[in-house]
Amino acid sequence: MHNQIHDMENQALDEIQAAGTLEDLEMVSVRYLGRKGILTAFLRGISSLPEDQRPDAGKKANQLKVKLEQSIQQARSRIQTAKTDQRPGIDVTLPGRRRGYGSVHPITRVLDDICGIFMRLGFDIAEGPEVETDYYNFEALNIPKYHPARDMQDTFYVSDNIVLRTHTSPSQPRTMEKTQPPVRIISAGKVFRCDSDLTHTPMFHQIEGLMVDEKISFGDLKGVLTTFVHQFFDRQTALRFRPSYFPFTEPSAEVDIQCVICKGDGCRVCSKTGWLEVLGSGMVHPAVFENVGYDTKKYTGFAFGVGIERMAMLKYGIDDIRKYFENDMRFLGQF
Repeated sequence: MHNQIHDMENQALDEIQAAGTLEDLEMVSVRYLGRKGILTAFLRGISSLPEDQRPDAGKKANQLKVKLEQSIQQARSRIQTAKTDQRPGIDVTLPGRRRGYGSVHPITRVLDDICGIFMRLGFDIAEGPEVETDYYNFEALNIPKYHPARDMQDTFYVSDNIVLRTHTSPSQPRTMEKTQPPVRIISAGKVFRCDSDLTHTPMFHQIEGLMVDEKISFGDLKGVLTTFVHQFFDRQTALRFRPSYFPFTEPSAEVDIQCVICKGDGCRVCSKTGWLEVLGSGMVHPAVFENVGYDTKKYTGFAFGVGIERMAMLKYGIDDIRKYFENDMRFLGQF
């Protein structure tokens, strides 16, 4: 038994030393350490040895296995080093290439900028689930079943009563159910709709805002959003409030800004109008307050919603929303 292990060791080490390529070395490894290898077969046959020889045989065979594995690893390093040294045109004295470092994604950067502006205005951050109930996503926001406004949402349904949230507005009734006025919150995150083209993706990001207190007026809404637009773009950016419709606000208004590309002269981006829509807003509908138990005679409030991808496109001059998700380092490195 001892002679057999000794001969196996000498033969294996000679073959490892003689291996000139990684392929040759792999063949030696399989011949001795593979599932049907010589040493593997010896280990399996130890049970057939006399009982008093088994412990010593097992110990020496396992020691040999470790030794061969180490020798094979050393031989592999030797062959790889020799192969590298033989490559023409390589100056090993040159400094190595620096590892590239990532940067903050433009969506994250704009998200942080907008949250920072509203937090400085006294708003708190509220969070809600991305997989939402039909009640909070629609009904609590004055969008009952079969309401035509549901067609505007292009919803992903998980089941009859569970959806992927189509906006971050569900955090508003969730917060109001647990908090008495005054309320000042913003909610940011991913939302989902069945839509995909140059300016839309099935998953995108929104920030919704809500302010509720006594004597909140449309003037407060205009003041907060004007401050936001001026801080996000610049104080020279003109804006206008245009009547619109949202089921959870009344009255409702779209907010347009002077085109940041042509400065109001008219271009392809603004469809020659000189204006760009940036967000929706309005005074909270009394039905929403009734759903959360607020006194509609005592409290009023306003809400608004901002699309992050669109704001980033306007701020950085990005013309295709799909660039955000392609992970092209040439694009992302600009930010």
